[in-house]
Amino acid sequence: MSANAELRMDQLPSDPLLHILSFLSFRDLIHCSFVSRRLWDLSKHNPLWRTLCCKHWLLTEADRLQSGASWRCLFRQYYVDLGRYLQYYPVLKRAWEQLKDFLQQRCPRMIASLKEGATEVELDDIEVQIGCRLPDDYRCSYRIHNGQKLVIPGLMGSMSLSNHYRSEVLLDVETAAGGFQQRKGMRRCLPLTFCFHTGLSQYMALEPAEGRRVYESFYPCPDQTAQDPSAIDMFITGSSFFQWFTSYVHNVVTGEYPIIRDQIFRYMHEDGCVETTGDITVSVSTSFLPELSSVHPPHFFFTYRIRIEMSDAASPEASCQLDSRYWKITTSDGNVEEVQGPGVVGEFPVMTPGKVHEYASCTTFSTPTEYMEGHYTFHRLANKEEVFHVAIPRFHMICPPFREPLVRTKVAESYASRFDRDDEFCDEDGDDFGDPRGIKKADLRETSSSWKRDRQYAKSQND
Repeated sequence: MSANAELRMDQLPSDPLLHILSFLSFRDLIHCSFVSRRLWDLSKHNPLWRTLCCKHWLLTEADRLQSGASWRCLFRQYYVDLGRYLQYYPVLKRAWEQLKDFLQQRCPRMIASLKEGATEVELDDIEVQIGCRLPDDYRCSYRIHNGQKLVIPGLMGSMSLSNHYRSEVLLDVETAAGGFQQRKGMRRCLPLTFCFHTGLSQYMALEPAEGRRVYESFYPCPDQTAQDPSAIDMFITGSSFFQWFTSYVHNVVTGEYPIIRDQIFRYMHEDGCVETTGDITVSVSTSFLPELSSVHPPHFFFTYRIRIEMSDAASPEASCQLDSRYWKITTSDGNVEEVQGPGVVGEFPVMTPGKVHEYASCTTFSTPTEYMEGHYTFHRLANKEEVFHVAIPRFHMICPPFREPLVRTKVAESYASRFDRDDEFCDEDGDDFGDPRGIKKADLRETSSSWKRDRQYAKSQND
């Protein structure tokens, strides 16, 4: 070949060109198809579009065979239908598939409660009905599954104590629209979940109003010390629907949330929250209960689940019985309280090799964070005089971030001696979102008689 001979595209072998094209995005691949006849032909190569279909739409060969279309045509069909959700669809689709695979093995009856996905027309009609735009991540998830039927147990987690039960259903979009809020204090808020037993719902803010950030999810918590009924505090549960849903699914499928009696319980196990003394291991997981908590007055309700296990390698002579418990409780303002008493929740479990004993209890605090640690006292069954302690690891109880309503924030600002404003929680348009914060010392004195009664009850149950 002469030195000045031109290298023509149609003279290049196909394999290296196809390899180069395999690194392109679908948009760049389409652009290349208009460069020349050769690239037009190569860009239609089925394996290229198979990779893109798997990446963006999570499609399989079985899906293609069922459709009867080529991979390129199948990609186009999905893009026309779901293209606006391209940045969310693969992650949300995978989250739903992982969740269903997990539920099929551990909670199969929940699968039957899931609804088929909504259509674009149905979602558009809901937007017209409520007069607000639904975020694309929410729409994308509801195109996959339109929530669940109003049944128990709820998909979004349960909680059960001796005299309290909660199970949250993921609402379908039609039911959610029926609960769309326009009242003062909750304007432009769409319910995401609902619990039949408590009336509890998590909401998503569709507009930045009354101290809320747009699209964040939260539990509303009425301010019991305010005269204005629209003063509603918020326990924040997510910055967007995408973050809220995918983080929940992650906690479920990784086993972070335990499955108890075919229900998902939102207990969180802190890393390292395990302690072994001799043949006995104690581990702890905790959960915050927003429906029994308040910011004003400061009343934060937690439940914790403790697992006591004796190694199956222990000798029969190591068998023992729990006699009493001791707790050292430290709140975030530095106060320390010690609690001790017989047994645990009225029981005195006997531990033998391989046995596991689990129980749940609860406590309340006037500060949003605190930790507990302590020990159990046991005696050997073979020798009651042999008494020993088993350590309970330190575990922290931390409530979600919370934000005061704008009405309370503005009242507080009217009495402020300074005139400059803190813009840390204002968006670029100057919308005031109120402050996510902890409890002020002045608030610690705002305790009601009902809170004191609850505190006494919780202490009596504090095992």
